[in-house]
Amino acid sequence: MNFRHGERDEPEINLIPFIDVLLVILIFLMLTTTFSQATALQVNLPQADAEPPPQVRREITVAVAADGRVAVQDVVLPERSVAALVAALRHAAEATPEPLLVIQADAAAAHQAVVDVLDAARQAGLVQITFATQRSGP
Repeated sequence: MNFRHGERDEPEINLIPFIDVLLVILIFLMLTTTFSQATALQVNLPQADAEPPPQVRREITVAVAADGRVAVQDVVLPERSVAALVAALRHAAEATPEPLLVIQADAAAAHQAVVDVLDAARQAGLVQITFATQRSGP
């Protein structure tokens, strides 16, 4: 006795639902992944190997010493307040619109002193700010 009727159907594997599930899992993993920064690293910021910018524009130089003293255009400010720094930056920026502010902070300078300079620059309306570094190496 032969119970087979006609040709036998081959099983078919449909890959489209499998690919859809993998894409949903990939999107889920991409959205839920968090990137953490290591905070226990020692960072030495004052050295860099970058070349100076090719175009030199009028710069306002602010130097921050290790003890927190601040000098604007080589003039040491008698006060360490943000208001005195804002006044000195506005006076230095009067001659040129949109000058470049160059912050030369000592490696041992307190973070608060540098943040005070950045805050004063924002209050004085200076938007182009860079940090000076020294070359690492001979």
